[in-house]
Amino acid sequence: MTPTLVRQHRPPADSTPRVDRCARARDWSEIQERMLVPLYQAVYERLEVGPATRLLGLRCGSGLALLLAASSGAAAVTGVDSSPERLALARERLLPDTRHGVRGCRGARARTAVKLVGGGPRDAGDAADAETAAYTLVTVFEPVGCLAGDSEGLGEQLAAALPQAARGACVVLAGWGPPERCATSSVLRVATKLADPLRSAQSWRPARRDDLEEVAQRAGLKPDGSGRVACPFGYAGLDSAVRGLLSTGLFDAAIAATDAKQVDKELTEALHAHRREDGTVWMPNVFRYLMARVP
Repeated sequence: MTPTLVRQHRPPADSTPRVDRCARARDWSEIQERMLVPLYQAVYERLEVGPATRLLGLRCGSGLALLLAASSGAAAVTGVDSSPERLALARERLLPDTRHGVRGCRGARARTAVKLVGGGPRDAGDAADAETAAYTLVTVFEPVGCLAGDSEGLGEQLAAALPQAARGACVVLAGWGPPERCATSSVLRVATKLADPLRSAQSWRPARRDDLEEVAQRAGLKPDGSGRVACPFGYAGLDSAVRGLLSTGLFDAAIAATDAKQVDKELTEALHAHRREDGTVWMPNVFRYLMARVP
C-alpha cells in the first residue's frame, strides 16, 4: 500500500551518516512510496484532477504521485525535489520529454506535459514555460508532524511557490494522524531513543492537531477543508519493512549517533509486534491532509 511521504529528513551536516543514497532512493521507490497511494488518490478524487489540472508537486520524491496525476489526465505535472537520486527514479517513471504519453496504473494513456526539477520552488519557476506557468494545484505529500521541526521552512517554501500558482489554486499539505491511530508511531520512537545525543535536532513527537494549519498560515494561505485517509504500511517481511522505513530518512540521526547495525537490530525488534503469522508486517495508520487556497 509513497511520503519523503514520508519526508526525507536530514540531520546536521557534520553528523550525516554514510549511507548508499542510490540504494535508499530505490528502496523508497520500490517499497515505501506506495504506502501513501491512498492519500494521493483521495486528494485527486476529491479535487477532480483531470485535463484542467496543472500540478506542481513539491518534494516529489521518485514521482509516484505525479504519475497518478498524469494517469488521471492532468494537463501538466511539474515535480521538484532536492534529492538527485530520487529525481533520477522519477525520470525513469515519467521520462524527460516535455510532451509524451504516460501509462498510468489503470493502463490508460494521458497526454501530459512533464517537468522534473532539482532544487526548490524558485528553480521550478526558472524552468516554467507559458504552458505550465500557472499551476492550479500545488501539493506537498511528505507528511509533517512526526519529528520536532519537520515542518521548519515549509511555509517559506510554499510562499516561494505561490507566485507560480493561479489565484484560487488549491494547495494540499499532508501530515501524520494522531499516534493512537498510527501503529508506526511506536516503531518511530526507536529513532528518538537511539538518537539521544542529537535529540534536540530530530526527536519524535506526536502529531499536533494544528500542524498543517500552522504551515498554511506561515505561507499566507487560507484553509479550505481537510480529510483523513487510512494508509496502512504493509511489507512482505521484516527485511522489507526495515529497508522501507530506513528509506524515509527518519532514522538517519539514529544511525549517526550509533551505527547502522544497531539501528537495524532495534528496528527489527520493534517491528516484531506488527508481524503476522504469515511473516508479513502490517501497521495501520491514518494520515491527514489540509486543503488551502492561494489568495
